[in-house]
Amino acid sequence: MRHLRETLAAYLFILPSFVIVGVFVIYPIGHALLLSFQDWNLIGTRKWAGTENYERLVQDPIFNDALRNTAYFSFGSIPGKVVIALFIAVLLNKKIFGVKAFRTVYFLPVVCSSVAAALMWQWLYDAKFGFINYILRILGLSPVPWITSEKWAMPSVIVVSVWKDVGYNMVIFLAALQDVPAELYDAAKVDGAGRWVVFRYITLPLISPALFFVTTMSVIFSFQVFDVTTILTQGGPGTATISLVQYIYRCAFQFFRMGYASAIAYVLFLIVLGFTLLQIRFSRRWVHY
Repeated sequence: MRHLRETLAAYLFILPSFVIVGVFVIYPIGHALLLSFQDWNLIGTRKWAGTENYERLVQDPIFNDALRNTAYFSFGSIPGKVVIALFIAVLLNKKIFGVKAFRTVYFLPVVCSSVAAALMWQWLYDAKFGFINYILRILGLSPVPWITSEKWAMPSVIVVSVWKDVGYNMVIFLAALQDVPAELYDAAKVDGAGRWVVFRYITLPLISPALFFVTTMSVIFSFQVFDVTTILTQGGPGTATISLVQYIYRCAFQFFRMGYASAIAYVLFLIVLGFTLLQIRFSRRWVHY
């Protein structure tokens, strides 16, 4: 009887969490799946469309551009977010003067509002009055239309995203580095191992779980990019920087094509799921728990 009461009490304590997850996560996911097979403009009657929304995606040039841009952004930003963050974490893991201040400075962009950061970089990138082009003029170079050129718009967005997120990854790596036993480094020095050998065969294997976590989360978040491209470039010029999430927003709340937007959302879900499962599968070869 006592065991039954304890079990009942435990379920009562976690019941609010189940209700919240069910109402705000599970139900919207299931409802969006049903909606992806329907045609609805938020006002009129829903009409069953079958697989028409998914078939339309193949012939939609804007969707193809958004898919290409999202892949470009992801594979362009993830190496920078991971490699630069790891490099900074290794440097800040040493006992140097003012190391806490440096850690704070590198982490500040993370707590900065994405809208404020995008607006700041929008001014820095300005073709006429931007600080970056001002420096280029001083050096005798021609100004660059950073966010108004199809060639430079996406690299400019990638730079902002890396600057914004590298501090978060740095903290994760820093925590992992501080868990590496110092005795291993001392033993490697006694054996005459160089810095690269120590990093390659001691540091990397021991922080591989953190590296796997950072890489996986970076992939997931990069495919969901929205705020930076919306504020910085509005998806332009043309469709040069429009992302899948941004196109989902346009279809749902500007064009009122909720079924089509839901279909795009589920395609994005399958892409992210596929990359995540691949990472989990290949992580067995290099992640040491």
